[in-house]
Amino acid sequence: MKHVYGWLLLTPAAILLIAFTHYPAVATLFDSFFSTGTAVRPSRFVGFGNYAALAEDPIFWQVLSNNLWFALGTIPTAIAIALVMALWVNQKLPARALVRMAYFTPTILPMIAVANIWLFFYTPQIGLLDQVGALFGARSHNWLGDPDTVLGATMVMVVWKEAGFFMIFYLAALQSLPPELEEAGRIEGASRWYFFWRVTFPLLMPTTLFVLVNATINSFKLVDHLFILTKGGPDNASSLLLYYVYQVAFSFFETNYAATLTVMLLAMLAVLALLQFLLIEKRVHYR
Repeated sequence: MKHVYGWLLLTPAAILLIAFTHYPAVATLFDSFFSTGTAVRPSRFVGFGNYAALAEDPIFWQVLSNNLWFALGTIPTAIAIALVMALWVNQKLPARALVRMAYFTPTILPMIAVANIWLFFYTPQIGLLDQVGALFGARSHNWLGDPDTVLGATMVMVVWKEAGFFMIFYLAALQSLPPELEEAGRIEGASRWYFFWRVTFPLLMPTTLFVLVNATINSFKLVDHLFILTKGGPDNASSLLLYYVYQVAFSFFETNYAATLTVMLLAMLAVLALLQFLLIEKRVHYR
C-alpha cells in the first residue's frame, strides 16, 4: 500500500512532466522529419532534409556563432561578478542588508522592464551613455545599431541582471562553510587570497557547478530582451538561437524547420550539460 500511495502522490507531477516536457520534445523531434504543410501542399516525410537545409543555412551558422560568443561573454563574467559580490556582502558591512538588496534587485525585474531600462541607456544622443560621454567630448554612438557593438551591449545588460541571482547561491554556500576553517587559516598564517584559492573556492565547487549549468541554459534561452532592444538586428548581428526559432516559426511560418532548429538547440544543451558534469564533477568535492 505504501508503494501505491507513493505513486499516487507522484502521478500529478508525472502527468504534467510528460504532457509539457517529454511529449513536446518527442513531437518536435517527429515534426523535424516532415516538411511544413499548407492548404494546397500537405506535409510529407523528408527524412533528414530539414537537417541538410539547416547545415546549408548561413543565418543559422551566424546565429549559432552569436550565441556561442554570447555564452562565452556572459557566463564567466556573471559567475565571477556574482562570486565577488557574495564575498563582499558576506562580510560585516554597514547597511549590509541594503547592499544585498541592491545587488539582488535587478534579478526580480522582468526582462522586458530591464530591456526598456537599458534601451534608455543605449539610445543615441539622449541615452545615458551618450550623455555621460558628451561630458568628456565623446561622440554619440548607436550602440544597438552598430553590428560591432550590439552583441556586447546586450551581454552587459544580461550580466547586470543575472549576477545578483547567482550571488544568492554563492552567499548561501559561503554562510554554510564552517567558521573554524577561516580561524584555522589565520592561525596558520594563510593570506586571504591563499585561503580563498585553496579552501573557500574548492568548497564552493558544488555551487559553481549548479550556477554554471543554469547560466549555460539561460544563455541559450534568453529571447525577451531582443524584442525590445534589437529584433535580432542589425543584419542578424544580435540574433540568438531561440529568437531565430521564433522568427522561423511565427514570422516565416516554417514550423517544421523551426522544430529542426529546436532539436539542434536541445541537443546542444544536453551535450553542454553532460560535458560540464563529466569535466567538473571530479573537481566538485574538496579533498
